[in-house]
Amino acid sequence: MESVDCLELERQGWHALSSSGPIAAAFYEHVLDSDVVMLLPGNMVFDDRWSIIEAMSGPPWASYALEDLRALEPLPDVCVVHYGVVASREGSPEYSALVSSLYVRREDGWRLAFHQQTPR
Repeated sequence: MESVDCLELERQGWHALSSSGPIAAAFYEHVLDSDVVMLLPGNMVFDDRWSIIEAMSGPPWASYALEDLRALEPLPDVCVVHYGVVASREGSPEYSALVSSLYVRREDGWRLAFHQQTPR
């Protein structure tokens, strides 16, 4: 598999997050690695897989735009995806962040092991 697979997983993640809570939870239940860390705005640190799945099942994004989506493979089984995002939820101000996700290749495909969003 090539890094494009990681890019597609990142796109699929945003699609799931803009669909519904149950769809997002099912997507992340499938794609999260067994050991995972997420650093999100508001000093939120998640290092428990089930807490992350629950957090991803919240209100969906009404719209999002990914900017300059790129991937880097520093090792054959490691893929770092980085980009900007502008997104909004109904009744909330626009959200803009720099995002990075680290995927590791396992026997059954790429798994998300680390994710960070830095507000801009």
